Amino acid sequence: MSSGIAIGSSAPLGARVLPGGVNFSVYSKNATSMELLLFDGEDDVKPSQVVTLDPRKHRTYHYWHVMVPGIREGQLYGFRAGGEFSPERGLRFDGSKVLLDPYGLAVAIPKAYSRTDASAPAMKSIVVDPGNYSWDGDQPLRRRFVETIIYEVHVRGFTRHPSSGVTPERAGTYAGLVEKIPYLVELGITAVELMPVFQFDAADAPDGLINYWGYAPVSFFAPHRAYSSRQDLLGPMDEFRDMVKALHRAGIEVILDVVFNHTAEGDEHGPTLCLRGLGNETYYLLDRKTGRYANYSGTGNTLNANQPIVRRMIIDSLRYWVTQMHVDGFRFDLASVLARDETGEPVLNPPVILDIESHPMLAGTKFIAEAWDAGGLYQVGSFVGDAWQEWNGKFRDDVRGFVKGDRATVRHVTSRLLGSPDIYGHKDRGPEQSVNFITCHDGFTLNDLVSYNQKHNEANGEQNRDGMDDNLSWNCGVEGPTGDPAVEALRIRQIKNFIALTLIAVGTPMLLMGDEVRRTQRGNNNAYCQDNELSWFDWRLHDRNAGLFRFVKMLTRFRERRDVVMENVGLAGLTLNQLLAEAQIRWHGIKLYAPDWGDDSHSIAFTVRSLRGHFTMHAMLNAYWQPLTFELPPTPGKWRRWIDTSLASPDDISAWEEAPVVSAPQYTAESRSVVFLVDIGG
Repeated sequence: MSSGIAIGSSAPLGARVLPGGVNFSVYSKNATSMELLLFDGEDDVKPSQVVTLDPRKHRTYHYWHVMVPGIREGQLYGFRAGGEFSPERGLRFDGSKVLLDPYGLAVAIPKAYSRTDASAPAMKSIVVDPGNYSWDGDQPLRRRFVETIIYEVHVRGFTRHPSSGVTPERAGTYAGLVEKIPYLVELGITAVELMPVFQFDAADAPDGLINYWGYAPVSFFAPHRAYSSRQDLLGPMDEFRDMVKALHRAGIEVILDVVFNHTAEGDEHGPTLCLRGLGNETYYLLDRKTGRYANYSGTGNTLNANQPIVRRMIIDSLRYWVTQMHVDGFRFDLASVLARDETGEPVLNPPVILDIESHPMLAGTKFIAEAWDAGGLYQVGSFVGDAWQEWNGKFRDDVRGFVKGDRATVRHVTSRLLGSPDIYGHKDRGPEQSVNFITCHDGFTLNDLVSYNQKHNEANGEQNRDGMDDNLSWNCGVEGPTGDPAVEALRIRQIKNFIALTLIAVGTPMLLMGDEVRRTQRGNNNAYCQDNELSWFDWRLHDRNAGLFRFVKMLTRFRERRDVVMENVGLAGLTLNQLLAEAQIRWHGIKLYAPDWGDDSHSIAFTVRSLRGHFTMHAMLNAYWQPLTFELPPTPGKWRRWIDTSLASPDDISAWEEAPVVSAPQYTAESRSVVFLVDIGG
């Protein structure tokens, strides 16, 4: 043991670099012994130094702490905690395990790391001084939701494909994403929602496969090392921050998909990596009689999010990513887990959720809830808190059903286009409360939604049992790829229908990476373990589907128009109910003022005048399998055909001022198409 070992301080948790050394502090209520392990190399099995903590000196309440002189940033370390192994009582101490620091800011992954081989080298935490970085004046952008268009991105999958064109050593990394910022700007994206970038266990997957999506965290503070082109110990943190800074310079916010509902330690058969070995009974929801893990996440364990220690760790993590990493917001995976108490029961006012939205250092940060969990909670429209937007799963399902041609969908789809007042109106929420999406990482891509009737997940090695069975998809007459030009034309039309409704609907739109160029997963709707071309963005699709890319780009430009932005910003203070009460909306069928709301109806039309009088819009939505001719309402100016998804590019969408005039008193909307006319005066 080095001379000069000092008692240290219980605060702050984690490893803090001080003049002359590093202070370590870790929480473990029921540990009877604690060792700090120092390593020389990430592949080392044995530590180069063991610092044994004396509970009489190095323990304050439930915090073990020590100050070690002579070490600095970049030092590899871990803990060993001794104590009782009584699973029925929730205690799972194992003094042979090297444990990560729950507050560690960086993680080293040995080349021979294994979840199952106890003799293999363990993951290790890395001492980091987060202040050693120049932000050059950068700050989170704080863009309003009413001005936001979200693009869900997988960091590795975005540029890993050989066709990406990025610098080869940067393919699949934070730096690779930076090289594609011009593409995001051209597409009109204002926020990237990055799939999990917390350090995760890529080995948490079936044999022979890897965990590609990243929903298997081992740290809530460290950026995922494999997404960095820099493999020095401190490189991933700086490369992540370089990415954030570059995106901000381009006017693009960074939203992180965060996983505070479970960890990669899994159930009782999983590995002991961190929390289980320090305080299994503290960090996880357990059956009080048997000690078995509750599984509201569907992955084997569930974090005890409303336990005070865990709650503080979640808050500290969010605060760290905002203050030290400058991210703009968070999308919470299976957020309804956060609404469960220590018995697993849902509670009316979950402390962790209220703590998150009321924390002064998180004020102005975007919070998006996936308002359901694997235990059956579905809280879309009822998620607790005032500062939260929600992934609107009902928007996804109802718009899918309408465009597909299902019965009894007209009333539902009109509500979704108006911001889902049936869901959010009772809370007087803002119009942007609903995050509107058709596809996300979980499920079919948009191309596959119109190309497959059934999932095709055989590559996942689970005999096609995994993934959702009810996808509300329709293959347009042929299962999978086809050379039939009629089927292909229909598929493109349906894709444009989905995109147009998403980007025009009241709310905050979200697009899935690659949907704008027909990225396919060949019918796999659960590609969580497919780190290959099945999941990667094939950039050759951009040229093959240039017309569709143009269509999406022009729709995002619509939301950026000065008159539309003035509408949105000027109405940002209104609740959804106030907006709809003041809006001038007239509903029609094929005849004016005669909408058909019946279960057998597959069409609807409406006219809406912007509240500030900048424009009038008339929409005709025809999900029927035959053309329908709609009467057009009179207008003070002249109608211009802005969008007609039945037309080929470039006639399918036009700039408003250049759109062709429609002088006839009626308009024929082709089968399975949507048409939007505008009157901009003059």
